[in-house]
Amino acid sequence: MTPPPRSAPAVLTVRAIAENEHLDFIRGRRSASFLQTPAWGRVKSEWRRESIGWHRDGELVGVGLVLYRQLPRLRRYLAYLPEGPVIDWDDEELAAWLTPLTAHLKKQGAFGVRMGPPVLTRRWDAAQVKQGIADDSVRRLGDLAPLERSHTGARVVSLLHELGWKPQTVEGGFAAGQPQYNFQIPLSTTNDAGERVQRTEDDVLAGMNQQWRRNIKKAAPEGVEVTASASVDEALDQLKLFHDLYLHTAERDHFMPRPLSYFRTMVEALGNEDPDRIRLYLARHEGDLVAATIGIRVGGHAWYSYGASSTEKREVRGSNGVQWAMIRDALAAGADVYDLRGITDTLDADDPHLGLIQVKVGTGGEAVEYVGEWDLPINRPLYKAFELYLRRRG
Repeated sequence: MTPPPRSAPAVLTVRAIAENEHLDFIRGRRSASFLQTPAWGRVKSEWRRESIGWHRDGELVGVGLVLYRQLPRLRRYLAYLPEGPVIDWDDEELAAWLTPLTAHLKKQGAFGVRMGPPVLTRRWDAAQVKQGIADDSVRRLGDLAPLERSHTGARVVSLLHELGWKPQTVEGGFAAGQPQYNFQIPLSTTNDAGERVQRTEDDVLAGMNQQWRRNIKKAAPEGVEVTASASVDEALDQLKLFHDLYLHTAERDHFMPRPLSYFRTMVEALGNEDPDRIRLYLARHEGDLVAATIGIRVGGHAWYSYGASSTEKREVRGSNGVQWAMIRDALAAGADVYDLRGITDTLDADDPHLGLIQVKVGTGGEAVEYVGEWDLPINRPLYKAFELYLRRRG
């Protein structure tokens, strides 16, 4: 007897969706980047924003925040999905997701697409990174055998190449937009039964190096008091305190600061979207502000987003105290990971970026590599003109 023909899988379609649909989908997931929330489109006001959704048989099965950057003097756009889209990256039929995405963006006037799939490829624990730093023959994370290689990550990279996408990684691991390498502290584990188990504060402290533990334990006896904003209005009221210290930090550490207006927009947009999305932390010692940070959380993923510290009173360890307060809050919220954000992949003692990873590795977390950002040229002449424009801007 001839078996009945197998039905073809339902075709995925992509169209614009309402922001509330987008947000409801994000809320139903354990983890999604805050750069893929509808609110982030309001933060990046210089870009046109659009919420899009993937549908299968009428069901919403994926979402994305698209930011459109217009070419000078032309109604053509680079369509950018930072740390997104939020789709099933484990699906082996990746073209079924990306082909309708490209078709939709082309209709919107996109000459090219840039995205940053939230897919890990490799990770290294703190002990491995420390050993690499101590070994003169090791120059980069890639010189170390990773603790884990992701089959999904390797497959996604291979498929993107096959589909004509171009990786945007530059030397050192910093991509054209978001970093390819991050440092994260796992806040939960999976037991033998596949169940999620939350780590305790003692577990996390035990994983830190002696200096981090000592500095955290020193902050409170030294009189450091850390407060966290309880509402959007409270964060906005205190934001100038953060920004003044941030400007001081930028001058000391030689980086270009963002204006106060940017942080106001960020707090308002993210905080009004979800009251638990963003918090401002202030560490004071005898009334003096010694450290300040901004923390963000979406579901089970918590981020250290921005930080500032005073040059005076560094001996009271306010920066360690405020970080520990953020980690404790993330644990209390049931988060799976505390994300310290970007690092480069350097382990070279002569590289000035090494200090960044040395500070973060003391937390006992792990270095993780994502697949990075990828571009798909839709209109190749315009895409090449855009690349030339970026090079001229430096």
